[in-house]
Amino acid sequence: MNLPENLYYTKDHEWVRVEGDVATVGITDFAQHELGDIVYVDIDSKGKSVGQHDVFGTVEAVKTVSDLFMPLSGEVIELNPQLDGSPELVNSEPYENGWMIKVKISNQDEISGLMNVEAYKSLIGA
Repeated sequence: MNLPENLYYTKDHEWVRVEGDVATVGITDFAQHELGDIVYVDIDSKGKSVGQHDVFGTVEAVKTVSDLFMPLSGEVIELNPQLDGSPELVNSEPYENGWMIKVKISNQDEISGLMNVEAYKSLIGA
């Protein structure tokens, strides 16, 4: 299982890459594997401020639909345009071209509440 050490993780299986005051967010390799083949990503929160732990969209797999939870409070400033035509990128490249949103972080203090890779491995039993 691919779990990059330079990312933060949530109990809801999102990953976060922080660069200054912008966070890139997606779902983990573990999450995409558990969901199965992803057929649609529905995110309508661009331009909206979303609170930490609030739903910012959904991901639809062949057999289920799962909510996506905001790991950090902030404004959604960008959606990954590649996911419209190629949602399977979430399965094949969850940490590269399968990212979902970019967020302008409104509360940097929330970063300290995210998990490092070791804590996330412990959560999923890896």
